[in-house]
Amino acid sequence: MDKKRLLMLVEIAIFAAIGLVLDQVSFKVWAQGGSVSLVMVPIMLIAFRWGIVAGLTTGLLVGVLQTMFGAYIVHWLQGLLDYGVAFTVVGLAAIVRRPLLEAASQLNKTKMALYIIVGTVFAGFLRYAAHTTAGAVFFAEYAGDQNAWIYSIIYNGTYMLPATVLTAIVGALLFTAAPQLMQRKA
Repeated sequence: MDKKRLLMLVEIAIFAAIGLVLDQVSFKVWAQGGSVSLVMVPIMLIAFRWGIVAGLTTGLLVGVLQTMFGAYIVHWLQGLLDYGVAFTVVGLAAIVRRPLLEAASQLNKTKMALYIIVGTVFAGFLRYAAHTTAGAVFFAEYAGDQNAWIYSIIYNGTYMLPATVLTAIVGALLFTAAPQLMQRKA
């Protein structure tokens, strides 16, 4: 195994663990689940540094770690959606990697912030969609007389919208202040 690949794997492991810690120190919005945290930041950092595959892998590891440390699972498919899919898709923030790294090399902080926000909103929306689908299908009884999909959209939106906005702000501030975080050295 070459040094570059080993470095990538070590960083994936470390940042997945950091993601788990950040999620554990979150602001719990609802007793039934859902919190505002910075869990997406380390996943996106790996996605920006190493690309889509590394980002997806980090997100998947975060989801797996969460299932080991207190996940609420009522059905295997719900667990897969809420933990496996929801955090894995955050790695797709890497779709803006190439223009983001180009903006970073030019030290264009405005463009960097724009690409970070676009990547964050995209990743946050995909995570939100996974949680919403799981909620509508597996937690419909909490909707009462209301449409389960509308209930799940609102319920998951109450924590996913603030979490995505917070992640975009922190990501833009962090990565524009220290653009070297996105550049890998090996």
